Amino acid sequence: MAKIKTVTFEWEGTNRRGQKIEGEMLGENSAIVKAQLRKQGITPKKLRRKSEGLFGIGGSGGGSKKIKTVDISIFLRQLATMAKAGVPLMQGLEIVADGLENPAMQKIVIAVKDDVAAGNDFASCLKKYPDQFDELTCALIESGEQAGALEHMLDRVAIYKEKSEALKQKISKALKYPIVILLIASVVTVILLVKVVPTFEAMFSSFGSELPYATQVVVAMSKWLQANWLILFGSIAGVVIGLKQAIKKSPKVAAEVDKIKLKLPVVGNILQKGAIARFGRVLSTTFAAGVPLVDALESVAAASGNVVYRDAILRIRDDVSTGVQMNASIRATGVFPSMVSQMVAIGEESGALDSMLEKVATYYEDEVDNLVDGLTAMIEPLVMAFLGVVVGGMLIAMYLPIFAMGDAM
Repeated sequence: MAKIKTVTFEWEGTNRRGQKIEGEMLGENSAIVKAQLRKQGITPKKLRRKSEGLFGIGGSGGGSKKIKTVDISIFLRQLATMAKAGVPLMQGLEIVADGLENPAMQKIVIAVKDDVAAGNDFASCLKKYPDQFDELTCALIESGEQAGALEHMLDRVAIYKEKSEALKQKISKALKYPIVILLIASVVTVILLVKVVPTFEAMFSSFGSELPYATQVVVAMSKWLQANWLILFGSIAGVVIGLKQAIKKSPKVAAEVDKIKLKLPVVGNILQKGAIARFGRVLSTTFAAGVPLVDALESVAAASGNVVYRDAILRIRDDVSTGVQMNASIRATGVFPSMVSQMVAIGEESGALDSMLEKVATYYEDEVDNLVDGLTAMIEPLVMAFLGVVVGGMLIAMYLPIFAMGDAM
């Protein structure tokens, strides 16, 4: 059966008190939207189809910001809080929409609210925005609606999103910090070689004596960079862009890159523990929501964030579907620590698998946090040493002829 396409209409009208109001509503056509407005006690005066803009939900007005994962997390947490306080879904969506700072996110929430008001279930309304609400989030909310426990499920989804976003930010911090520092050091080095060294070189040419070896090396580097900077930076850009495209288009390249990431010193350990934490968090959330274990494992594999762990989780799924205990399958993959298989074994024996998986997730999230703090503390003195050796060494090399000339006088 073909999916019915809905579009956003902007409307102006009056309510039962005769007050002028306006808003937006999703509908198949203008007649259906007018009928829905009349059901809500609104007399429509003007109705026009809204032109699509950012994310297919906005008009041509400027100022829209990109919707980030944190915006989705905030929305779900606020809505879960409203639901726990006993606020009806429609009213909760309206209150949350009023408090959102991101205009693009606000438009989505208003559109979802109008869609729910038209008689659609909440999960199907969210599914219309796959870029913002992933399949796992929609599936969990759908199961909550079907079980009559939407309030409880919204809280679990909000926790899952918050924990996932926090973990993502920690890992991102661990990866970005050294890269940013190296970039800054590289920029400083390039500026010295291109701008500062040539000034000293012009002064040295009047000395009429042979320059120290260290000074000759720095001067030669400066000349080479000035002559070949376009080739150098073009090559670096080409390698970076080419690698990104290869990762995007070739699963084999992506798999190899993921394997290399896991073998990197310190950072690889952070990525491993992050993947395990994600495994525990997503599986505990989906399994506790009543999703069958095999289906839950498939969702976990998609959210693993690393090809190595994705393939391992898919093998676990296949084993579990044939009757193998999950703890034995986890042990057989060779990519999970023994603690994970032991915790899962306890959970399977006691019937509290979701609780044990949540403990696994919490433990490894804390591990990632500690590793990131340790990496930050370790990098700071290394960066100072690097800058001291590179920048300080170049400055000393430039002043060596001046010192030599002073000694000769």
